[in-house]
Amino acid sequence: MKIFGYMCAPDGVYPWRQDGTRKVDLGYYRQLASAYDQLGYTGALFATGAHDVWALGSALASFTDRLKFLIAIHPGLIPPTLLGKMAASLQEFTKGRVLLNIVSGTTEMLETYGLHLPHGERYAMADEYLSIWHRLMEGEAVTYEGRYISLKNAKLALPVGKTIPAPPLYFGGSSDAAIDVAARHVHTYLSWGETPDQLAEKHARVQERAKSYGRELSFGVRLYVIVRRTDNEAWDAANDLYAHMDADSVAANQRMINNTDSVGQKRMAALHQGKKPENLRDLEIAPNLWSGIGLVRPGPGTAIVGSPDTVLRTLEAYQKAGIETFILSGMPLLEEAYRFGELVMPRLPTENAASTPINQNLTWSSLFDRDQQSS
Repeated sequence: MKIFGYMCAPDGVYPWRQDGTRKVDLGYYRQLASAYDQLGYTGALFATGAHDVWALGSALASFTDRLKFLIAIHPGLIPPTLLGKMAASLQEFTKGRVLLNIVSGTTEMLETYGLHLPHGERYAMADEYLSIWHRLMEGEAVTYEGRYISLKNAKLALPVGKTIPAPPLYFGGSSDAAIDVAARHVHTYLSWGETPDQLAEKHARVQERAKSYGRELSFGVRLYVIVRRTDNEAWDAANDLYAHMDADSVAANQRMINNTDSVGQKRMAALHQGKKPENLRDLEIAPNLWSGIGLVRPGPGTAIVGSPDTVLRTLEAYQKAGIETFILSGMPLLEEAYRFGELVMPRLPTENAASTPINQNLTWSSLFDRDQQSS
């Protein structure tokens, strides 16, 4: 397995509420990156948010040793030659720890950056953009005149493809146009938190499309995790989150996602239909998979809820659906990174595991209690 954490603001115990957020600054990001690095996470997704992902990744590079940086980028916002230069530079400075998450975004979001393309054209542009990207990453001098991009004698000065490896590409999108772009260009196809059965069906379609281009993809999923010592404790923690999902927060998030042209977001919204039932377990879409977070957070709104054994069984169900990469987080990011890192990670066959095994009987909380008792 490849286990990635999440690196993005806002954060806090209830980050959809003003009174539930915490300050997220460079100091906090350093704590988070160090935790992921030392706990044995493969990497972290640097998602688009309040902070620029390139500035953040560069700032954290020297504070980590093994952690891979999955940097989110939007095709078209950065010219492909400049993106190649930025990616190759960070790849050189981190000794090959850079990955790229290709995000097509939504019409509304991209318009704030001055890019005005409807849904279908975004993927046509991404196809053109990534075709040029691959040529640049192979060290080619590119002259190109297309519908969206025009280049003359574009070439990277750094030795990409030789001493500097090209960053692998990750990509998510559920529309037919998105699937075609993934099949043609990327290494790992990502989905938001649908059930294992739903993803197995989708993966079969995606892989069939990739085979038509003579390619084969790997697969990943973005999920929340609420893990505690027992199933009851985990559902109590989920219930605490649920109790703080006030009507105004639910309504605000639903207004935002209802206006999107993202097919993936619509698939997420269908799991809860924008309604908050009295019993949170009514939003359990499969055993131990809870869609309630999608009421107040855009994007992937599904959480695995349960004990370490339950979480492991659920991850294994996703593995059987073809998932190799898991992008996981909880709220708050730092504390939940430690919970998963202590309770679940030592029992997983992970890529980039920490060099020092974690004693499952000694957690950050138990160590604190022991120190208090000894003093």
